[in-house]
Amino acid sequence: MQFDEFGPERIVEVYHPKLGMRGVVVIDNTALGPGKGGIRFTPTVDKEEVFKLARTMTWKNAMADLPFGGAKAGIMGDPKKLTPKQKEEWVAAFSKLLKGMVPLVYVAGPDISMAEHDMEVFAKANGDNKACTGKPKKMGGLPHELGSTGFGVFHAIKVALKHMKKEIKGTTFSVEGYGNVGEFVCKFMTEAGAELVAVSDSKGTAVLNRGMDAKKLYEVKKSKGTVTAYPGAKVLSTKELIFQDVDVLVTAAIPNVIKPEDVPKIKAKLIVEGSNIPMTQECEEQLAKQGILIVPDFVANAGGVISSYVEYIGGTEKEMFRMVEDKITKNTALVLEKAEKENVIPRVAALEIAKARVKKKCKTCR
Repeated sequence: MQFDEFGPERIVEVYHPKLGMRGVVVIDNTALGPGKGGIRFTPTVDKEEVFKLARTMTWKNAMADLPFGGAKAGIMGDPKKLTPKQKEEWVAAFSKLLKGMVPLVYVAGPDISMAEHDMEVFAKANGDNKACTGKPKKMGGLPHELGSTGFGVFHAIKVALKHMKKEIKGTTFSVEGYGNVGEFVCKFMTEAGAELVAVSDSKGTAVLNRGMDAKKLYEVKKSKGTVTAYPGAKVLSTKELIFQDVDVLVTAAIPNVIKPEDVPKIKAKLIVEGSNIPMTQECEEQLAKQGILIVPDFVANAGGVISSYVEYIGGTEKEMFRMVEDKITKNTALVLEKAEKENVIPRVAALEIAKARVKKKCKTCR
């Protein structure tokens, strides 16, 4: 774990002897506000993983220009081995053990194996509605089904295409991972006149050069359980998605999906990272040498945390969409202009902006 001028400020480990529940929270930096980040509930989560995610949240929240710091939490266990009641007990115990810290310096949210109902349990156990975001609508939540992250990724694509002096209408694109993010990228892009020619899920990649209909794709995935059942589509392996000859490649699922050996085979001219850490910075540097523009993850996929902030302040669905569009549009343009001016990759430019925003308010940073 790396300790530096930014943090982490606090590492809190909790344990409930009777339940056997172990958990950890890393508050990386609170210069801009309480640390914001989801709770990951997996058998393998540990302090190191939570720290890395917390640091990412520091940059993501700063880049999104939100009054949130960076944090993350993990519950160490296998939720699949727990009954629904047992899972509720674990989440409630975790919440109660963090009282006094939540929501003062940490505001939770959903992550792997944690959804709306879990956030309801967490908030009720804490006794404060601001303890977490991602709550059910009845508690003032803004559900992920609204597609805030995908909506933000769509606006990052629009800005990047404009930067490249390209029109969105007629642009071909592919989406790696038809999940909560990918589904909405497909929807918003095709509505804007772009052509979806390839999309993947865990079962494989569907390719249709004449373009797919987003509504039909949604129905096929819902009824057949896979995008590869799309009528007339050529079916390839899941991995082949990233090598398709398209204008825009959107990553929306698997970490490290693009590896060093894949770089020479990438044909897209623009990659927008809707998923977290889809490749290393070294891969991004190599792709830039091939003339490929990349909008980094913590710039492009910040729609979810922006939506969380709107929920946190009691905002509406309409206000959420407006804020996601405004912030993603402004910050993507800022990053791409700085990267071009300074002849660095967008990730380097974005990190400089995020670090400067944190340092400006940080009383403990050197």
